Amino acid sequence: MAEIFENARSTTGTTVRLKDVSRLSGMCPICERDCTILCEIGKSAFRGREVLYPNPEAFGESTAAANKDFFLDWSQIQIMAGVQGAEGIEANPDIAIFPNVDVSTSVGGVPLKIPVMVAGLGSTDVAKRNWEGLAIGAAISGTIMTVGENVCGMDPDSRYEDGKVVYSKDLEFRVNTYRKYWDGKHGEIVIQTNVEDQRSGVDLYALKELGVNIIERKWGQGAKCIGGEVRISDLEKAQLLARRGYVVVPDPFDELVIEAFKAGVFKTFERHSRVGMPEERSFIEDIQWLRENGAKKVFMKTGSYSPAATAFTLRCASEAKIDLLTIDGSGGGTGMSPVPMMQEWGIPTIQLLALVLEGLQILKQKGKYIPDIAFAGGFVNETQIFKAIAMSNFGDGPYVKAIAMARPAITAVFKGSYFSELAAEGRLPKKFAELYGDDPEHFFITVPELRKRYGDEVGKGIPWGAVGLYTYFTDRISKGLKQLMAGCRKFKLNLISRDDLASLTEFAAKTTRIPLVNEKDREIFKALLDF
Repeated sequence: MAEIFENARSTTGTTVRLKDVSRLSGMCPICERDCTILCEIGKSAFRGREVLYPNPEAFGESTAAANKDFFLDWSQIQIMAGVQGAEGIEANPDIAIFPNVDVSTSVGGVPLKIPVMVAGLGSTDVAKRNWEGLAIGAAISGTIMTVGENVCGMDPDSRYEDGKVVYSKDLEFRVNTYRKYWDGKHGEIVIQTNVEDQRSGVDLYALKELGVNIIERKWGQGAKCIGGEVRISDLEKAQLLARRGYVVVPDPFDELVIEAFKAGVFKTFERHSRVGMPEERSFIEDIQWLRENGAKKVFMKTGSYSPAATAFTLRCASEAKIDLLTIDGSGGGTGMSPVPMMQEWGIPTIQLLALVLEGLQILKQKGKYIPDIAFAGGFVNETQIFKAIAMSNFGDGPYVKAIAMARPAITAVFKGSYFSELAAEGRLPKKFAELYGDDPEHFFITVPELRKRYGDEVGKGIPWGAVGLYTYFTDRISKGLKQLMAGCRKFKLNLISRDDLASLTEFAAKTTRIPLVNEKDREIFKALLDF
C-alpha cells in the first residue's frame, strides 16, 4: 500500500506543501528549508513525542481513530434478502412488519434491549466530562455501560490503605449515575480492571463497597498494543500519579522537567498504564477468586493481537468460563492512542472476526465451553452490526451476541450536549434550526416517548447528551436493524446468519469464507428453474 499519508495526517494536525507526494514516504518530492508548513517530520522536529498522538490541544474534547485502508471493510459484504415467508413470527403481512422485529439479546446472561453496548470508557477526560450523558443514555437504552480502567487511580479524592483503594468519589459517582435510571433488568454497570487496578484492589472495592456485580479483566484494546494513556496538565497531579505507581512521562520530579513545564516548553505530562503478562493457570485462578469474592459475572476484554495470541485468549476464556469476551479489532480508537499504532498494528476488525470464528468452531468441535462474544472496532451503524452478528451464525445461533462501541457513543453525547448548549445561547446553525427547531424539545425526535417515561426529568436529571445517545441507539440503530432484518424475513436477532450474506470481492470471500454473490445458491438457483 502506498504510504501517502505517512507524513501528513489530520489526526496529528500535519499536512504537506505539495500534492504529488512521494508515494513511499509521503514527503514532498522537493523539501525546502524555508517551508513553514508542518508535516509529520517538521512538527516532530519541534514537538517530538507529542506528534505520536492525536492533537494534544484537543485532548478531552475529541476522539480519534485510524484512517488507513485495511483492504477489507463491511461494504465488501452484502446483505441478501428473501421474498418468501417469515422466521420468528407468524407469516402474516399484517404481523410480519418491521416494528415487530425483536432485536433484544443477552450477553453473558445480561439481557439487553438492543445488541449494542458501551465499551470501557475510563480515566480519559473525554469519558469523565461526558459521563452523565454516557451512563444515563446507556441505562435508559437498556444496555451495558462499562467503566474503563484507571478511574480510582486517577481520582485525586481516592483514599488508600496499605496500597489498596478504600474510597473513590469518581468511581462511586460513575456507578450511581448509571443506576439512577437503570431499570434493574436490562443492561448493567461493569467495572473494567487492568494491572494497576488489580494491584490497588479496585475489584474488591467495587464488589464489596459499591455492590457491583460484574468485573471485566482487561488484556488490551484494538487501538494500541500498550496500556491506557492520558494527558495530565497539572504538575501536582502528575506527581500524585507517579507516587501511586503509574508511569508518568517525563519524570514529574525531575527539576529540569519541572522548570521546563513551568516555562511552558510543554503543557502536559503523559500517564501510562502497564501491560499485563497473563498466564493460563494464574488467570483461571484469578477468575475463580473474583467469583468467590462476590462477582456474579466476569467479563474479559482483549485487543487485536496476533493469531497465536488470539488463540491463547480464546483458550483462557474457555478454560476460565468467562461469561462474556469482548474482542476489539484494529482501526478504532477513543481518546489518546498513538496514531502509528492505530494505523499499523494488529488485525483489522473483519479479518479478526473471521479468525475468532474459526477458533470458536474448533472449540465447539472439541466440546469446549464457549463464552458469549461481543465485538468492537469501528462499528457505527446497523448494517455493520447486522453483518457481524450474521457472519457469526453458522446455523446454531450467533456467537457474537452484541457489538461494543466507544467513539460513536461519545459522538452522540457530544452532539446532544453541544447543540443543546448552542440552543440555550441562541447560536444554533441557522439551517439546523430551520429544519429541526431551535430548542431541544423539538430537535430531539425521541423527546415525546422519553417524556412519557420520565416526565420532567428529560433535559434535567436526564441530560440532553443522554437523550442524544438514546436517540442514536434506539431510534436510529435499533429501528434500522429491524428494517434490515424484516427485509431478510428474520424477526428475531438470533435467526440472522451467514446465509443472509454474500461477498462482493474475492478478498472478502477468501477471508470470511462467505461466497461471492455470483456463487451463492447456485444449485438452488438452477433447481428452481428446472420445471
